[in-house]
Amino acid sequence: MQRRTFLQGLSAAAVLGSLPLTSRIAFAAAAGPVSVDSLPKLEGDLTLYLGRGEGGLYENVLDAIKKRNPKLNLQIRRGGTAALANTIVAESKAGVRRADLFWAVDTGSVGMVTDQGLGRELPADLTAQLKPGFQYPRWSPVTGRVRTLPYNTERVSPDQIPDDIMALADSKLAIGWAPAYASFQSFVTAMRILEGEKATADWLRGVKRHAKEYAGELGVVMGVERGEVDMGFANHYYTLRLKSGKPDANVDLAYTNNDAGCLVNASGIIALSEGDLPINFIRYLLTQEVQSYLASEAYEIPLVNQVAQPAGIPSLDSITPPDMDLRKLADLRPTLNLMRKVGVL
Repeated sequence: MQRRTFLQGLSAAAVLGSLPLTSRIAFAAAAGPVSVDSLPKLEGDLTLYLGRGEGGLYENVLDAIKKRNPKLNLQIRRGGTAALANTIVAESKAGVRRADLFWAVDTGSVGMVTDQGLGRELPADLTAQLKPGFQYPRWSPVTGRVRTLPYNTERVSPDQIPDDIMALADSKLAIGWAPAYASFQSFVTAMRILEGEKATADWLRGVKRHAKEYAGELGVVMGVERGEVDMGFANHYYTLRLKSGKPDANVDLAYTNNDAGCLVNASGIIALSEGDLPINFIRYLLTQEVQSYLASEAYEIPLVNQVAQPAGIPSLDSITPPDMDLRKLADLRPTLNLMRKVGVL
């Protein structure tokens, strides 16, 4: 969906406004994703803590929601996702609530908040819109991203890429990585939880011997495409974004099997205050219009049923991510300590 279509969709007049909200949502959930045309207007004051992410595309979504709802007074506090999560926890311990909503760009920060008992129970009709495996009682995933192995199509062939992430520690492939990057650290956290601390430390040491470091995962993908390394570690959308501007780029994606190397992580939103307004705001983020926009513009994976995902990646049904509660990725401190201990940070 192009930006103009998205903005027009959010600005359209409600055509089902006379129906009760629960009837509209139940009908839409059964038939497919909800449209903004089926949602009530948002009126009143809301404060959203927004983790930075996606190059301003989340801001475009918020601007469109505000234009559609002129009686919504939406105040936004922006910052690093983890820093905002810590702020919400600290404010709660001090008996203060300043945020009505928290939109985090990773589930580790979601876990930091929900593990403190914060976050309202979400209505069943809202969570039912989400794909199986992404339905949580006190927070809603918004969009997903899968860990991938981007590889240079002129330097290596797909059969040279192991489908076991742990095998890459002993590989002779030249690897690009960004160990200081938050997405990589969440991936290592998943590995530590799934494989254990010793195996993860050995893996980090092994990869370090034949790895080139980059500042971020877009840099990893660009380095792979330029032929500086054979392959790398990165979220899927960096490769898709590169190829959208350079269709003949010498890079493609490989996937591991049932391990941290193909972890599906997500951005997520938490309602922190009472009333219908925070919940109804979340409904807007799960609409056909918003989900399709983030898929087409940010190349993120829609997590609402029956919304088309971006071209260039297999369906979630054909990817075999590990079975784990994404909120466990909040346990980041042991990961950072381990990475420092083995000398990759």
